[in-house]
Amino acid sequence: MTVWRGSRPLILASQSAARQALLRNAGLAFEAIPANIDERAIQENSGLTDPGAIAALLAGEKAKHISKAHPDRFVIGADQTLALGMRLFSKPADRTAAADQLRLMSGHTHTLSSAVTVAKGGRVLFSDVAAAHMVMRKLDDHAIAAYLDLTGDRVTASVGAYQLESAGVHLFERIDGDYFTILGLPLLPLLTFLRSHDLLTV
Repeated sequence: MTVWRGSRPLILASQSAARQALLRNAGLAFEAIPANIDERAIQENSGLTDPGAIAALLAGEKAKHISKAHPDRFVIGADQTLALGMRLFSKPADRTAAADQLRLMSGHTHTLSSAVTVAKGGRVLFSDVAAAHMVMRKLDDHAIAAYLDLTGDRVTASVGAYQLESAGVHLFERIDGDYFTILGLPLLPLLTFLRSHDLLTV
């Protein structure tokens, strides 16, 4: 099933399995070509502190980087930041770091900011940022250990040490935000953009 009517498939500048699944389930024809850019250096050199602005910057840099090598293709860049107050989190390096992150977020609300960008020929055509507020339940050390045992190495695959679409759902008592935003790709505004360019059949 495909709703894509472009002459060539989209390119997703990401290796994220969750983002690829979202595009695939929406019926979009695409190939994934991860953008090998130094995200931390770009972020630090930008001087930005707002989580949404950082996500938008990195999504744009990814899309532009790949689109310069494939100038005739529409390229999707995406990025996500996690902020607990003014503190930004990255993917945990190992189980110990994941446990430390979960202890800090336990009983608090953190914000996921997800950005999507579409570029062509090195030029940004569209960008959008959305936020979701995640209320984590109070976790004791036993609950954290049980979750980490259940999840295994996957805790290092995502910022915040969880994937909401799997065992990570057990960590939360309330969520305010769009499911696609939580998975790291604001899909509805992306589809609206593609539709406005007559690239979808529906």
